[in-house]
Amino acid sequence: MILDLTMAMKLIYGCLLAVALFGYLADAQYLAQPQKHQEPKQPSKTKLPSTEIFHSCEVDDQYKIQCGASDISAAGCEAINCCFDGRKCYYGKYVTLQCTKDAQFIVVVARDATLPNIDLDSISFYSNDQRCGPVGTTSAFAIYQFPVTACGTIVKEEPGVIIYENMMASSFEVTIGDRGAITRDSHYSLLIQCRYIGNSVEAVVIEVGPVPPPHSVAAPGPLRVELRLGNGQCTVKGCVEEEVAYSSYYVDADYPITKVLRDPVYVEVRMLERTDPNIVLTLGRCWATCDPYPHSLPQWDLLIDGCPYRDDRYLTTLVPVAASSEVLYPTHYRRFFFKMFTFVTTTNAVYIHCDVAVCQPSLQNNCEPRCFRKRRDIAASVQRGSRDETTLVSSLEVIVTDQSQSAQ
Repeated sequence: MILDLTMAMKLIYGCLLAVALFGYLADAQYLAQPQKHQEPKQPSKTKLPSTEIFHSCEVDDQYKIQCGASDISAAGCEAINCCFDGRKCYYGKYVTLQCTKDAQFIVVVARDATLPNIDLDSISFYSNDQRCGPVGTTSAFAIYQFPVTACGTIVKEEPGVIIYENMMASSFEVTIGDRGAITRDSHYSLLIQCRYIGNSVEAVVIEVGPVPPPHSVAAPGPLRVELRLGNGQCTVKGCVEEEVAYSSYYVDADYPITKVLRDPVYVEVRMLERTDPNIVLTLGRCWATCDPYPHSLPQWDLLIDGCPYRDDRYLTTLVPVAASSEVLYPTHYRRFFFKMFTFVTTTNAVYIHCDVAVCQPSLQNNCEPRCFRKRRDIAASVQRGSRDETTLVSSLEVIVTDQSQSAQ
């Protein structure tokens, strides 16, 4: 999806949208006239990053909608980030947010704001009651106008500022086949804010994009941890697989690694660059996703408060860590293993994530998980012994393969 990045902050300048139905519309008509409202004071213009304009003002005459007062100048039109053709100020091919002095959101969405084009019928906000539908539509634009307290708007306060925040998003159609699901629609999300500062009004638009995937090693900081997967194998009779598994580990070059369903996956989380034998590494929640983003869906829990997730028929197993020539500080390590699985109706990839914290033992708390006890006992234990040093650590990709492929 190619986004036109000129859709940033827009502000109303006059009796905007009172004449929004200006011009001839060849193939569609507005459903309703937007209500008139007061003219807001001109807010300060926000500087935008320098980006290449992709024909954002090339709108056919029949689709042009008046932006600002009918007698607005070219400079005034540019000040509110609209387009000017020498005669008329009009909306461009992007998403325009306007905040009025009488506390109204106005959002003008162009179908051509993205490639592929947005489905204007799919746009939604935090809440979609009757007041949140478009007040006017054409085949090229959709216009929304509603009070800043409606449609699920969240109110925030900062010193001297009242912020009304909502989310505009477009849904997408999913085609489901026998072996997967795909979409060919653009998905578009914008965080919109009306900020009231004294007698001035500011409109802010923030594009919502995916968070970059985490690395296998947590970012440098006061607490550095690593999640790695053991690959040691028993080669002699009578060895204990759970112990041998942690004698060697996959390296980044080995990924993606493959596993058969119900194969054990041996996980180790260790603290790096710490030599204090009195601190203890603790695991909060550990879970799996089908892509690198830890907060994506679907998810499957492996550990809750450091204990096996009890609603899984194949319980995760905690593995004790003993001191050795390779493990100088056993309390700086946590190990567990689970039986490999795959998510239904998604890819065959699995990523593992863990919330990690440092605990200081005390007489009341030895920092060990209290599994299969009351939740409030576990929470109290964690609260008494945990420090503020916490982080999230993730694995690289593990792929599920079938038995026949793994045997080749």
